[in-house]
Amino acid sequence: MFKTKRRTDLILNTASYIVIVLTVIFAIAPIIWTFLTSVTRDLQYLPATVTFDNYINIWQRSGFPTLILNSAITTTMTLMICLTIGSLAAYAFSRYRFRGRTTLLLFYLVIRMFPVVLLIIPLFIMLRDLGLLDKREGLALAYTTFLLPLCVWMMKGFFDAIPIDLEEAARIDGCTRLGALVRIVLPLARSGLVATAVFIGIAAWNEYLFALMLTTGQGSRTWPVGIQLMVGEFQLAWGQFSAGGILSIIPIMIFFSIVQRSLVRGISAGAVKG
Repeated sequence: MFKTKRRTDLILNTASYIVIVLTVIFAIAPIIWTFLTSVTRDLQYLPATVTFDNYINIWQRSGFPTLILNSAITTTMTLMICLTIGSLAAYAFSRYRFRGRTTLLLFYLVIRMFPVVLLIIPLFIMLRDLGLLDKREGLALAYTTFLLPLCVWMMKGFFDAIPIDLEEAARIDGCTRLGALVRIVLPLARSGLVATAVFIGIAAWNEYLFALMLTTGQGSRTWPVGIQLMVGEFQLAWGQFSAGGILSIIPIMIFFSIVQRSLVRGISAGAVKG
């Protein structure tokens, strides 16, 4: 009986490791292939010679640094808007009980249910009338329309897990409601704030449809649109295309390396809470 159980556990463990290895290979194989394509002149699985001409060409001739800068500035503004407004709204939903609270929360979910393509025409008209069309600020506001509900719902969950007694103790000591939020609640929800920022940042960094429809000039165009414009009618520079993809994920990798511990704690806290 004991030997049978050990054999069953061994088979299950082996199968689990095989599934994990296959999943990892499936996840990283496209990235490896993209990198190999970016360091060769011809489309090959294993390049005969390694060259970084594709990186030099896309960096010097295509305006790619400007595209990356535009994406970084737009993503940063989107993060600031979503985290500021979203944290305040999530705190209000978490701590206050008022009429229409549940309906308003569901309304945020309804916004996420609609395809973002339906928002393009109204946003285009609104940004044009406000003079924000084809500007980074306008693009950040457009991103906020579908990322703010995500921020509110995520931050509300983390705020709900923080005991209200801590805030009441701070208020007894003379702290205001806003002061309690800034000095007590947000530091305790730091991991959740980082996790929320990562999800919002990735979505804003990789967004393509709004960036395509709401920008026309090089001064505000982001890197996904710039990469798409490299596609020619009769040819496609696979090497430069792949080099652009690799360059575009470097900022995300750096960001992850900085916040990975807080991100894991935030996701774990959300999982335990659920």
